[in-house]
Amino acid sequence: MTDMHFIKGATSAGTSGRSQNVYNPATGAVTSSVPLASAAEIDAAVAVAKAALPGWANTPPAKRAQVMFKFRELIIKNLDRIAEMISTQHGKTLDDAKGEVSRGLEVVEFACGNTFILKPSERDPAAPLYLAQLLSEAGLPDGCMNVVNGDKEAVDALLDNPDVAAISFVGSTAIGKYIYSRGCTNGKRVQALCGAKNHMIIMPDADMNQAVDAAMGAAYGSAGERCMAISAVLAVGDDTADRFVSALAPKVRALKIGQYDEPGVEMGPVITRESKERVTDYINQGEADGAKVVVDGRCLSLQGYEDGFFVGGTLLDHVTADMSVYRDEIFGPVLSVLRPKTYEEAVNLVMTHEYGNGTAIFTRDGDAAREFASNVNVGMVGVNVPIPVPVAYHSFGGWKASMFGDHSIHGMEGVRFYTKLKTVTARWPSGIKDGAVFNFHSGSETK
Repeated sequence: MTDMHFIKGATSAGTSGRSQNVYNPATGAVTSSVPLASAAEIDAAVAVAKAALPGWANTPPAKRAQVMFKFRELIIKNLDRIAEMISTQHGKTLDDAKGEVSRGLEVVEFACGNTFILKPSERDPAAPLYLAQLLSEAGLPDGCMNVVNGDKEAVDALLDNPDVAAISFVGSTAIGKYIYSRGCTNGKRVQALCGAKNHMIIMPDADMNQAVDAAMGAAYGSAGERCMAISAVLAVGDDTADRFVSALAPKVRALKIGQYDEPGVEMGPVITRESKERVTDYINQGEADGAKVVVDGRCLSLQGYEDGFFVGGTLLDHVTADMSVYRDEIFGPVLSVLRPKTYEEAVNLVMTHEYGNGTAIFTRDGDAAREFASNVNVGMVGVNVPIPVPVAYHSFGGWKASMFGDHSIHGMEGVRFYTKLKTVTARWPSGIKDGAVFNFHSGSETK
């Protein structure tokens, strides 16, 4: 089986002669290969999108909306199939994958149009290809939506092509900085959503059962492989921390881990063997630095899945701010518990961390919640909400090293990113008497 490109309304195997294996993370087996586009193939896809732009731009908004709502219907009709594609190549559970698709539906309901080239992750390309095919089936004109798989060569070609006006990226901070710098140097508008280290403050007055349940889902859902995962809990005071850890630890140990299609499975593997090794290395370093390994996921072995990329849920206590398990984004099922003595000390940890993607506070104190939400320097804030992801009608984006660019994604910020303001000043001579004119009519529109 080979995953393919999708250009001008048709699949393509590509001409570069280069490809990369795609794995089932649960078994470690190669399930397909994906072609890696050359710079010339990227340029050809950009030319297709450029040629399709005038026709799509002149399509009435009502007709464009009909295409998008037909696309929405097709996604709902094929939700199970899309979710299985995601789970097979990413490793996340079916319920998690279905949630991802449902979240995507919000964006479909809010989208309007440019012509577009999607370069998905080469690790799990099946679902993006299928979605492009559904969008074509929904009536989108050929060339308006193209999917081109690739590695750095493809990325650089997109960054350098003068006909690409805007670049949107989601990934690590190191790569995001590179994309932002190179794209802006080439005169493009760039938004780069990057790394995260999302904190969850638990105040002494918090509903502990609620906080523990929230942390379970936020830390270990999708095996921690999401930019909004909670990876650091700041339990204010030793008593709060002791109660939290003692209540959470048995739940982490009881996590049902396995392949996405097993009944009752709650967590799958991480996406690659390299990811498993990286996560394990961080746990090793945290233990060496003095963190207490309360629940250890390093030695997890599942019968029949010995070659899979599984890491068990891991809980580290007595973590301090100088440890790499706290400073860095691990992107795996590892939760670090820090023990600040006061609310002020906890907030200072959030405020001084280099990442500012999401954060949450669990408390019954409205004053503390309002003060935290108003003053914390983080882009998305939850109050008794562990993963503060707004619906797609509102913008999504972090602060500090979690994002580069002036516009967030989704909502009106996303609309502004993909549009340019044009101001038209006009004067019509009919009916104007001789002499000086001291007024004029002006208007603004977006394209």
